[in-house]
Amino acid sequence: MKPASPEFNRWLPTHLSQASMPVFRTLRLLLTGAPLDPLDPATRRHIALIAFFAWVGLGADGLSSSCYGPEEAYLALGSHTHFGLYLAAAIALTVFIISLAYNQVIELFPNGGGGYKVATNLIGPHAGLVSGAALIVDYVLTIAISVASGADALFSLLPLALHPFKIPFECVMIGVLVTLNLRGMKEAIKVLLPIFIGFVVIHVFLIGYGIYAQAERLPSLIPDTIGETSALARETGWIFVVSTMMLAYSQGGGTYTGLEAVSNNVNTLAEPRVATGKWTMFYMATSLAFTAGGIMLLYLLWDAAVSPGQTLNAVVFKSIIERLDLGSALANQGGLLVVLALEAGLLFVAANTGFLGGPAVLSNMAADSWVPRRFRQLSSRLVTQNGVLLMGLAAFAVLVWSNGAVGLLVVLYSINVFLTFSISLFGLCIYWWRNRRSRGNWLRRLLLSLLGLIVTASILAVLVIEKFGTGGWITIVITGLVIALCLAIRWHYHETRAQLLKIDKLFATPAVVPDVPNPPALDPLAPTAVFFVGKNRGVGMHALLWVQRLFPGHFKNFVFLSIGEVDAQSYDGKGALRTLQYTIENSLRYYVNFCHGHGLAATSRIGFGTDPVEELSNLTEIVAKDYPNNVCFASKLIFEHDNLFTRWLHNETALSMQHRLHLKGMQMVVLPMKVA
Repeated sequence: MKPASPEFNRWLPTHLSQASMPVFRTLRLLLTGAPLDPLDPATRRHIALIAFFAWVGLGADGLSSSCYGPEEAYLALGSHTHFGLYLAAAIALTVFIISLAYNQVIELFPNGGGGYKVATNLIGPHAGLVSGAALIVDYVLTIAISVASGADALFSLLPLALHPFKIPFECVMIGVLVTLNLRGMKEAIKVLLPIFIGFVVIHVFLIGYGIYAQAERLPSLIPDTIGETSALARETGWIFVVSTMMLAYSQGGGTYTGLEAVSNNVNTLAEPRVATGKWTMFYMATSLAFTAGGIMLLYLLWDAAVSPGQTLNAVVFKSIIERLDLGSALANQGGLLVVLALEAGLLFVAANTGFLGGPAVLSNMAADSWVPRRFRQLSSRLVTQNGVLLMGLAAFAVLVWSNGAVGLLVVLYSINVFLTFSISLFGLCIYWWRNRRSRGNWLRRLLLSLLGLIVTASILAVLVIEKFGTGGWITIVITGLVIALCLAIRWHYHETRAQLLKIDKLFATPAVVPDVPNPPALDPLAPTAVFFVGKNRGVGMHALLWVQRLFPGHFKNFVFLSIGEVDAQSYDGKGALRTLQYTIENSLRYYVNFCHGHGLAATSRIGFGTDPVEELSNLTEIVAKDYPNNVCFASKLIFEHDNLFTRWLHNETALSMQHRLHLKGMQMVVLPMKVA
């Protein structure tokens, strides 16, 4: 059989690729939407969140915790349900203490970062690592517990025979949320907005009516509660009373989750960011304190009791709706269905907080080399899609492993939440004490941070001690494993960076090459070497000098291409894009001037975008039209102990470009560069 000609071999993959691209692009546009231009100032204004939208997207986690946090606390009281009054007051007070303390985080870190940035900058990098690892696990559990609780609320109205389908339903919901968030933060929030508004309106009404319907019990509630507490203390002692309340209070720790999310995502808020963040925090604190505290009071006033297959919220709201009487049993059942459907819907909205906060933490940690740098990358919709996908896959695994058990997930969830709270508030205490001579109102802010630290650290201690044997140890182990992995990644990046700095010093001297008057002219028809260069000057010089050694005197033109990758860090900070542009322009000027100084004709091209391979491919096509007789070159790091770990931590831009260009019939040579 005659072998296929080179022309056929070259045509076949190109033809197939071009045939499949329209389908792929259509599917991608359908799922994620049209690409956004990161350099267009209007884009930033389009995706930034005003306080109301931020309340929906970031506050849903806290507000939704009223669907499971108060229940966990109330059930932990056992037969001593009269303590519910104390818990209702404590919940409302704690919410405002934590939110006011986190307003300070918003002021100090207006570019976002939340607990991770607080710990890193105010305590130290390893404290930041612990906080960041806890936050990553926390946001995964945010998704898992919100979806699991939402399914519980929805399946409360369904026959027990259908409950085995709850886990598959939860996994499908995670897939839906991943798809929504790949389209963009604001787009996901707009889709989920009606559910959020419906939940707030209905629950404000039901809580208000539920308290009003039991108004005759209110005058005696406080004296009766105090009397029962005193009687119990005489029988068992105050230590038992206090420990019972502390345990229940700590069990309801999930109620305070979500308050950290605003400080972590300040960079996504509309200007002025600090003011928008504070208003968002106010909306969150007010709505959460009213809803969670009000539901706890309803449990007490309506004598809520456990019913198989139903949440306490379902039990108490059913009683309230029956008292309200919508006209018939069917109408009452329909009313309860709407309430629980909204609860389930809000819990699914709350899972969205994990898809917003988790990728943001990963992005900040990637900037400090704790996690792979690919978590800084943005999609064409300016979404940190790698983080979104990781959060979704991890939450999927947690749900399958835990079988959607909300009680277990709350324990795992709460420990990391309060670990992060405690580290952040400790960092604030350190900051205000260090700056007591230079900052006004330092004492008031220090006392607020200290009070918050005492509250959160107390809850953390009780949770770890009481729940260590029933699941608490799992959270500690998981978070410890994440920390260990991050340490290994950081060590690898540190060693690689040290080697690249040596190479930079070896190849890239002098530091500045002056402009050359009357440089050699370019000949578009002459052999042209096209170099893909990045921020490491030594790597680019390695490629240039090797080409000169391998093909002496062959190439007459030298073209240097570089792409400014618009990632999460360069897109969020003020002036960061301009700094990125300035850095790349200086780097390209060095290569061009170096060639001019050695009598070589040279020029450069620059591009910006979220996908370096795509932008570099487009830029190469433009250069190929101007210099058709070209060969592309790029260096690729080769590690002495190459494995899956090293390939995972470093991008494969050179190999990806080689694959693309070869499919287009263009030539590219990858020059290996050994790194010890």
